[in-house]
Amino acid sequence: MTDSQLSARINISRRTLQQYRDNGRIAFYRLDGKILYDEDDVRAFLALSYRPKFDD
Repeated sequence: MTDSQLSARINISRRTLQQYRDNGRIAFYRLDGKILYDEDDVRAFLALSYRPKFDD
């Protein structure tokens, strides 16, 4: 999955996604200068980042 596809899928800016990469929060691959993400790595990132809704 590309940078733009992932940012659209999880509704964050590409800049925020770059910060996640820089901070090591999400795994990525660089292939011919293009940033790519593995589907399993994205699922793991989302599982670790999940915060349940606060109910009163």
